Amino acid sequence: MSDSKQAGVGKKTARGSLSSFAKDLPDVVNGRIPPQAPEVEQAVLGAILIDPDAFFKAVDLINDDCFYRPAHKIIMATITQMVERNEAIDLVTVSEELRRRDQLEAVGGAAYLAGLTAQVSSSANIEYHSRIVLEKYILRRIIGIGSELSTNAFEEEDDAFDLLDKAEQELFKISAERLRKSAVPINDLLHKAINRLQQIQESSDGISGIPTGFVEMDRMTGGFQKSDLIIIAARPSMGKTAFAMSIAQNTALKFKKAVLVFSLEMSGVSLIERMLFSTARVDAQRARTGRLNDSEWIKVVKAAGELDKAAIYIDDTPGLTVMEIRAKARRLKYEKNIDMIVVDYLQFVHGPKNSASREQEISSISRALKNLAKELDVPVVALAQLSRQVETRSPKRPILSDLRESGAIEQDADVVMFIYRPEYYGDKEVEGGGDVEGAAEIIIGKQRNGATGTVVLQFVKQFAAFENRFIDYGDRPPLPEAHSEAPINPADFGIPPEGPVPF
Repeated sequence: MSDSKQAGVGKKTARGSLSSFAKDLPDVVNGRIPPQAPEVEQAVLGAILIDPDAFFKAVDLINDDCFYRPAHKIIMATITQMVERNEAIDLVTVSEELRRRDQLEAVGGAAYLAGLTAQVSSSANIEYHSRIVLEKYILRRIIGIGSELSTNAFEEEDDAFDLLDKAEQELFKISAERLRKSAVPINDLLHKAINRLQQIQESSDGISGIPTGFVEMDRMTGGFQKSDLIIIAARPSMGKTAFAMSIAQNTALKFKKAVLVFSLEMSGVSLIERMLFSTARVDAQRARTGRLNDSEWIKVVKAAGELDKAAIYIDDTPGLTVMEIRAKARRLKYEKNIDMIVVDYLQFVHGPKNSASREQEISSISRALKNLAKELDVPVVALAQLSRQVETRSPKRPILSDLRESGAIEQDADVVMFIYRPEYYGDKEVEGGGDVEGAAEIIIGKQRNGATGTVVLQFVKQFAAFENRFIDYGDRPPLPEAHSEAPINPADFGIPPEGPVPF
């Protein structure tokens, strides 16, 4: 809130007429007059003074900071504090309050306040006038941000990408401030709540979040919820990337969601190959050694046609900083309406340069990813590698405390999942029973708004994929038979004739 010292309004000027005060020379920024509407500001204040109820319509859009004239800031701030104390608002009471604060002369005196009420005959246009004040305020904020960024850029003291991230943060902050919500009648919210519950009730799975395609896991979690940070942690060779990409494929192909993948470990082409093999259900090793037969080639081409329609966006830029991830994710969210983000993996992300330790750096990264999930209102799935300490004990199943050495990951995460494959460690038993061969335990060690427990999936190593266990693939449409004498035409399988097949 501004005080009389900040107002910059002398007593001689303050006792002048309303029109003369309004025409005081404004501040100049870079030789130009900032956007402003002092007469409209006067109309807003005048409307409030003649109709106190108008304050609540105005304050739903603006506050004292939105006013350009320092005197107007003081008047609006004073009225706001009086309303908070349940005091009556009119010309007399506001004048007395300003006099008590020794600010009446600074804002132009009682004559100036009286002139405000003469500006309007009613409060009918208070919302329209408030929006004009808001628009001018936003324009001034943008100018201020640009001026500060320009100064910092010329000084060259800050990292260029840090400045870019700061610019995006400040602009998004203005946008968020603009999108204020008003109170909604309970019947409107009831209709929305009932409709949402009815949709869940009528659906075959009852999933409230983003489905992963893994039936038992979705039942336990309700799908991946918006604004949640989901950590998938495991030792090397457990299949972290394969699991994350299986989720991405299911989400994009089966449920038509848009997924953004930051692959800091593998190249984009390598990820595409994995998706082709798992979608086509062909042996990855045979494909990589050039030993696919005609039938398998047709499966791969058909899989490429399916994946070509999926809204999966892959960024394999190495060495990304957490700020670069945030900037890229924001952009894709607004350009492509991303539904889910995958980061593979967390320890490959670079945090702030001033981190005192790697643990502190990891903590900053996990906190930034959680903030990103909240800001974009999407689930963020981050993979994390567990330390060797897990393998020094028996049994070797990961537990939540294994993450506590990795900064604040456990604290920031809404859901923590561990991958454990008993067969890899020579275990003879699977959680909940069943065949050990190919079993992959997904241990939900933390769920902020739900139960914890273990779900057993099937890891199909030759396809580099995770699948629902004991699933019946009999309902899959038959793949076309191979004819070795006929050439393979990608267009027959949904691939555009122009451009190479993406494998």
